[in-house]
Amino acid sequence: MAPFEKNFIMYCTSYSSVRLIIFCRAYISLALDETNDKKSKRAECIILSILLCLSLIILLLLFPQVAHEGADLGVSLFMDALFPYLLPYLILTNWLIRLTAQPTGKSSFSLFFKTYCISAVGGFPTGAATIAHLTRQGELQKKQAAYLLGICHSPSPLFMFGFVGMDLFGSTTFSWNYLLLLHSFSLIFLVIIYLLIPATRTTVYEHVVDPQPFTNSIKDSIPTVLIVASTIVFFTTIYTVFLYSTDVLFQSLPQVFELFVAGALEMTNGLFLVHQHLDGSMLAVITVLFLTTQSLSIHLQVIVIARGAGIALRPYIWIRLLYSILMPCLYLLFFL
Repeated sequence: MAPFEKNFIMYCTSYSSVRLIIFCRAYISLALDETNDKKSKRAECIILSILLCLSLIILLLLFPQVAHEGADLGVSLFMDALFPYLLPYLILTNWLIRLTAQPTGKSSFSLFFKTYCISAVGGFPTGAATIAHLTRQGELQKKQAAYLLGICHSPSPLFMFGFVGMDLFGSTTFSWNYLLLLHSFSLIFLVIIYLLIPATRTTVYEHVVDPQPFTNSIKDSIPTVLIVASTIVFFTTIYTVFLYSTDVLFQSLPQVFELFVAGALEMTNGLFLVHQHLDGSMLAVITVLFLTTQSLSIHLQVIVIARGAGIALRPYIWIRLLYSILMPCLYLLFFL
């Protein structure tokens, strides 16, 4: 890029940012004077969201070719790494739920265990989609669903053995170790949650047999697949454009920063880049960290699905934070 173009981009970016910040601060100050604390916090969040949205729009307009390359990478990652593993299991699990629906208003541990097994086999966001469906049907209470949302949240075995194991590590040893550790901890946690939140009698819904369980399972799986694809393409595009723009403005950034930004935005892309640039024993720990914390892409998928069923998200956030701290520590303790 020519010096003139670089200076022009830096000038436009900095000038626009300063004007936006001044405007946002004035607007937030006005909101603080005229509204109560709750409304002012909401106004601040809205302004920050607007600022972020405008900044990303500017970046996409400045670097359209880079945005196109990022979108291509996101589509490729989804089609190669997730779509073959997600769609068949999502259809099968929806089909299974319809065939085994129970006309009762009381949740039993067998329902907890069935939900966990479905999520463990299908991977995220299959667990969230299953919990949302059971909540809408009245088989799960919303309080139970809120906690199950954080526990029934794991990568599918096909993703672990196929993409992570064979494609990245060239061996399934890491995948076996991680899944054994994750599911052992999660099942213990599942029992604790079931004991702490006992099932209470709720309104019994009228059990209606689905006349076309397989066809309806395919129809219900399509929105979830579209949510997954959209978030992966979006966050991969944003990562690519953001990284290119920061390289233009700041010449060079630490490689660790680039890798963790990739992992924070989209896990699949982050794992792919980490295994391209790092090696050694810490590679396994970083992979565990990425697999456990997931990314904004995956969490957004869960949030969209959960909100559609009216499930609270605070327990999900705290449980995922707990997993993010404990899982890397436990992996270091048992396997390194």
